[in-house]
Amino acid sequence: MLKKNLAALALFSALAGCASHDIDPRGYDETGTASYYGSRHHGKRTASGEAFNQHGLTAAHRTLPFGSQVLVTNLSNQRSVVVRINDRGPHTRGRLIDLSRAAAEKIGMLRSGTARVRVQGLSD
Repeated sequence: MLKKNLAALALFSALAGCASHDIDPRGYDETGTASYYGSRHHGKRTASGEAFNQHGLTAAHRTLPFGSQVLVTNLSNQRSVVVRINDRGPHTRGRLIDLSRAAAEKIGMLRSGTARVRVQGLSD
């Protein structure tokens, strides 16, 4: 019964997000593939207008509002990091989020380059 309720809640949340085109980060909870970007983009402008800092704990997401904070957990080692959304992406199909190099390092995915992660929106 709990699984059915959670599935219904997830579906409702997804539909509500699609209808408004503005996802509420407090209810965001998705699993997918993360990648990271670093020195090649360091200092360049992000979609939010700020300069990208590969040493900061930031990330790119396609739809979450700029300034949203999310908890990203690497599902293979359970290491987590809190990042702030300040850019749009990832631009590679099948990816959920692009982390800064520092964030990727915190969750132990520098060597592999990608990782299966859970991304959860945090309250303001």
